Amino acid sequence: MKPPYIVLLSVHGLIRGRDLELGRDADTGGQTLYVVELARALAELPEVAQVDLMTRRVVDPQLDSAYAQSIEALGPKARIVRVDAGPEGYLRKEALWDHLDSFADNALAFLRAEGLCPDIVHSHYADAGYVGARLANQLGVPQVHTGHSLGRVKRRHLIASGVKRDVIETRYHMARRVEAEELTLGSASLVIASTANEIEEQYGLYDHYQPEQMQVIPPGTDLKRFMPPDGSERRAPIAAEVARFLNDPGKPMILAVSRPDERKNIATLVRAYGESAELQERANLVVVAGNRDDIRDLDSGAQRVLGDLLLDIDRYDLYGKVAYPKHHRRDEVSVLYRLAAASGGVFVNPALTEPFGLTLIEAAASGLPIVATSDGGPQDIIGNCHNGYLIDPLSPEDMATTLLTTLKDKHNWTQMAQAGLRGVQRHYAWPAHAKAYLAAVKPLLEHRRPVRRPPSRRPMLYHDRAVFTDLDQNLLGEPESLAEFVRVVREHRKCASFGIATGRSLESALKIMRRYGIPMPDVLITSLGTEIHFAPEYAMDLAWTRHIDHLWTPAAVRAVLDELPGLKRQPKSEQSRFKVSYYIDPLVAPSLEEINRLLHQGDQTVNVTLSFGQFLDVLPIRASKGFAVRWFADQWGVPLEQVLVAGGSGSDEDMMRGNTLAAVVANRHNDELRALAEVERIYFARAGYARGILEAIEHYDFYGACRVPPREDA
Repeated sequence: MKPPYIVLLSVHGLIRGRDLELGRDADTGGQTLYVVELARALAELPEVAQVDLMTRRVVDPQLDSAYAQSIEALGPKARIVRVDAGPEGYLRKEALWDHLDSFADNALAFLRAEGLCPDIVHSHYADAGYVGARLANQLGVPQVHTGHSLGRVKRRHLIASGVKRDVIETRYHMARRVEAEELTLGSASLVIASTANEIEEQYGLYDHYQPEQMQVIPPGTDLKRFMPPDGSERRAPIAAEVARFLNDPGKPMILAVSRPDERKNIATLVRAYGESAELQERANLVVVAGNRDDIRDLDSGAQRVLGDLLLDIDRYDLYGKVAYPKHHRRDEVSVLYRLAAASGGVFVNPALTEPFGLTLIEAAASGLPIVATSDGGPQDIIGNCHNGYLIDPLSPEDMATTLLTTLKDKHNWTQMAQAGLRGVQRHYAWPAHAKAYLAAVKPLLEHRRPVRRPPSRRPMLYHDRAVFTDLDQNLLGEPESLAEFVRVVREHRKCASFGIATGRSLESALKIMRRYGIPMPDVLITSLGTEIHFAPEYAMDLAWTRHIDHLWTPAAVRAVLDELPGLKRQPKSEQSRFKVSYYIDPLVAPSLEEINRLLHQGDQTVNVTLSFGQFLDVLPIRASKGFAVRWFADQWGVPLEQVLVAGGSGSDEDMMRGNTLAAVVANRHNDELRALAEVERIYFARAGYARGILEAIEHYDFYGACRVPPREDA
C-alpha cells in the first residue's frame, strides 16, 4: 500500500499553526486544537505521504495576518491550506452555510491545480461534513468523518437553556445542520467517535445511524503539558492558593476539577467526604469549580452549586479540610494534577454522566490514580488504563469507600499510577492516536469501496411524537414486560421521543432507573413536573425553571401547612426548590378542599396534588407533570394529539386530560384515576405496568405512522 495523502477539512473558526486563540469565541475551541495536532501527528508517521488541513481563508484587519495566508507549513509533510468561501471577513459558523458549496468548489480547484488527489477526505463537524461529502463523491474517494458535536444533541441543550424553537432555527440554522449531518452519516465510509457512549447515545439519534461504520479512537493528549510531578509544582502560586484553606496541606489530596454545574455532582462528593471521618482524617478535599469573583454574579445554576458547596462545608464542619480556590488559570490545571499526584492523592470525577472524560486522561498522564462515574466515557478510560475505579455517582457510601481503598494501599496506588502513565502512552498520546487512525482507515485504502448512497429517510426532521410514562406505578412491577417495553421504545427511537414523568427527585429517579435497567429517556421530568432534564447529559431546562418561579413563596406555604393536624413534612431529600412535600393522614388532616382554602386565605396561588393516598405535594401554580409535558410538546414542536401519556396515580391525572392520548394501567393506585373513566381519549388498559402501556400503544396504533423505511441497500 502506497503512503496515503490525507485531506482534513475543518471549515469554521480560526486555525493557525502556532498560538491558537482557544476560547476566543464559540468557534475557536477544542476542535481547532484537535485538527492541528491530528495533522501534525499523522504527518510524523512514515506510513503517511502528506497531510493537508483545509480551512477557510479569513482576511480581516482586526485579526492576525496568518489567517489570510493561503498556505502555512505545519512541518515537512503537513500544511494548512486556506480556501476562499464567501466574504473575506471572519464569519461565525452559523453564517457559513450559504458559502459551503463555494468552499467545496474552490477546494477541488486547488487540488486539481496542484495535481493532487487525496486518498482520504476527513471532515470535522457538520459544515465540513457537507463539504467532505461533495468532495469525496466528486473525487471517488472514501470520506471519514468526526462530528465533534451533533445538531440533534445541541438542539436539546439550546431548548434547555431557554432558546425558543424559531430562534434556534434562525440563529443556528439547526435544520440545515442536522440535514448535513444525516447526509454525511449516509455517505461516510467511517465515522470516528471518542467513546462507545457517543456512538450509542448521540449518533443513535440519527436516521443514518450505522454503528458498523463507526469506530472509537480517543483523541490524543498533550504529554508535554501533562506529566508526572517533578518538584516544581510545589513552588507554583496555585499551590499556595490551595494550601491557605488547609490545616494540614501535607495530606494526600482528593482533587475534583469541573464546571460549577449540577450534573457534575459536586454535592454528592462533599457529602461522601463529610460523612466519612476516616476520609477526612486521611486526606484533604480540593474542589476546583470554575472561576468567580462573586457567586452572586454567576448564573442561577452555578450559584446553587457553589452555594450548596459552602453550606455543606458548614453543615459537616469541614473548615481546614476542604479547599475551594476562587481563581485558576488554564495552565494551572496541570499543576493541580501534579500537586495531587505528589501528595499521594487521587483524582475524582463524580459526574452524573461523563460523555468522554478528558480530565481523567490528563490526571492519568500526571501519574494520578482516578475514581470516576460508571456512566459514560470513564468506562473506556479505566478499561484501557487500569488506573482506578468506577463508582455509582449517586452513592456517597460507594464514593467514600472507593476513595479510601485508593488512598490506603500505597503499593496499589503506585501500581495504578504507573499503569495510568503506560495506558495514556499506549491509548491517548498523539502518536498512539495517529497509529490507531491509520489502522482504522487502512481497509478503506486497500479495498476501495464505492461511495454508498444514503439510505431511505423518514419525512420529518425531528421526532413527531412522544410517549411519556410514570416510573414507579408503570415500569417497576413486571421485569419481563419492562424488557419488552424497552425493546419497543428503542426500536422506534428515531421517530418518537421517550419520556419519564415522576414524582421522584433526579437523584432518586436515576438510582431506580439504574437498578431496573431502564435506559435514559430523551426527557426526564422529575419532582412532579418541577424539573425537566434532557439526555444525554441530564441538562436542566432553565427556561422551565424561570417559567414556574411565578407567585412562588415556599416559606409562606410551609407557614400555612406546618401547623395543620395530620400533616408531617417529608425528609429534606424529598423537598426541592419548587416542591414542598408532606405525609398526610387523611383520617386526621383537613380535606384537600379545606387545605386549598387555607392556602388561598394565606394568599398562596399554588398547585396541590395528592397521590397514593399519603403524599401531599405543593407546587408552583405553573408546575405539574401535565404542564411539563405540554411545555415539552410546545418547545419541541410535537402535537399533543401525538403524545401518549401513561400513568397510575393521582399525580398523573393532569397529564391525561386534554388532547393527549392517554392510558391508565390496570395496577393504578386504588380509585385515584376513576374520574377519568368517562373522559374521551383515555384508554384503561386491561394489563398492568409496562404491559399496560404496550397494550395502549397497540390500541392507538401509536407507532403505525412513524415506521422508519428500510434501507435501500439492506
